[in-house]
Amino acid sequence: MTAEPAVWSGPAGPQALRARWQAMGRSPALIGAADVLAVLIAASLPWSTTAPSIFVGLWLLVVTPTIDWRDYGRQLARPAFALPFAFLLLALLGTLWSDGTWADRLHAIKPVAKLVLIPALLYHFSRSERGFWVFLGFLASCALLAVYSWIVLHDPSWKLTATASAGVPVKNYIDQSQEFTLCAFALALPALTFRRRGNVVATVVCVALILLFATNMVFVASARTALLCIAVLLGLLAWRHLSRRATLALLASTIAASTLAWTTSPYLRHRIADIAVEYRHGHEDISRASTAQRLTYWRKALHAIAEAPLTGHGTGSIKRQFERAATDGSSLDAEIVSNPHNQTLNVAMQWGVLGVVLLYAMWIAHLRLFLGEGLAAWIGLVAVVQNIASSLLNSHLFDFHEGWMYVLGVGVAGGMVLKAKAGPHLLFETRMEGEAVDPQKFLRAGVRLSADQAFYSAATQAAWGGAGAKTPKTGTTISSSRR
Repeated sequence: MTAEPAVWSGPAGPQALRARWQAMGRSPALIGAADVLAVLIAASLPWSTTAPSIFVGLWLLVVTPTIDWRDYGRQLARPAFALPFAFLLLALLGTLWSDGTWADRLHAIKPVAKLVLIPALLYHFSRSERGFWVFLGFLASCALLAVYSWIVLHDPSWKLTATASAGVPVKNYIDQSQEFTLCAFALALPALTFRRRGNVVATVVCVALILLFATNMVFVASARTALLCIAVLLGLLAWRHLSRRATLALLASTIAASTLAWTTSPYLRHRIADIAVEYRHGHEDISRASTAQRLTYWRKALHAIAEAPLTGHGTGSIKRQFERAATDGSSLDAEIVSNPHNQTLNVAMQWGVLGVVLLYAMWIAHLRLFLGEGLAAWIGLVAVVQNIASSLLNSHLFDFHEGWMYVLGVGVAGGMVLKAKAGPHLLFETRMEGEAVDPQKFLRAGVRLSADQAFYSAATQAAWGGAGAKTPKTGTTISSSRR
């Protein structure tokens, strides 16, 4: 018995390579790995800046082979997918007319570049079953951080890094407050839902976690930006999910809780009282000038915008504008920064009205994703509204931590919402005359698709005598191959 010699048939043709690529893209292992990496990004975000960046790079490597690029290209017709790319394109073009140094121009592209991961996340989690894993990972990580925060408040030697604030184990109190605010309000809807269903244990768990985050911000560390966000998100909760009677009860409870917090928390009283102190003495002592700093930044930013209102001064030009506006007066007037602490002013200084239109168009497009019902829609809505509100006092869309909270919140929750809207039938490819078409358009044309593959084959064979047959009227082929 002799073995037949192996015959090399030459390099695989384009169709064979494409088939292999598509087969790899449908690999459950790759899709599962992408889901796990997304969870790791969310779970590491409260604690680190390096770890999320590494996991993002790995996620891109893993998720790229799973993307059907033709389908992805069709999705870019949606504003929620396309506008982040338009924003990045504007930032790249803005380097051509910028008066900042090239180091500043390139550095200013990075905060915008992360926005283009939103379409990839939307696409991936519109096909994934594990979107809630990401939010649970973030919630568990923030709960652990909240507990650890109390520990380092009483024993600062437990801090993981040298932070400026007591009770802040890592990063800073602004990032920590934004995380806890997002988690508390994301849990508000599950708490209401469980209470209405009579699930006492689940309700108690949700309320306990909300109190964990809220008490930390009252007694340990809080940013005044977070307090603004809390007021806005309370109104959002009442508008979206409460009756008039429940809204009045929420208002009364908020007043009572605020009074209790004010009388029992010297830290909170100090934070609020400091606003007036910072305004009066900011020009004398820059170390206590948060309020006066913002007002000075905004005044200088408006002057710079007036000089180039249409297209701005270009990508990375903010520092250069503050250098020009610096005077020999107080230390505050002489301060040179690269962030005006307002997202709209940040964008307008660099790209003028054109950039502001793109910014608000993107916010609106992402808001529209989450106007439906369900927990994913609520989480996404909270993430967008929180970012818009906090961006009144900071450039939070471009900041690392809050910017990634927005990217993950919109991308993951948005993908889950798209999946829920589409239904299970979108897991199947629809073809007309051999060309793939958008199944949603196919449905609007009056052809109903079923998620049951057996239904397709049985119905087609019974009606037309074979799987994949064409109907005499429409010439439409229904293919039940999974994407």
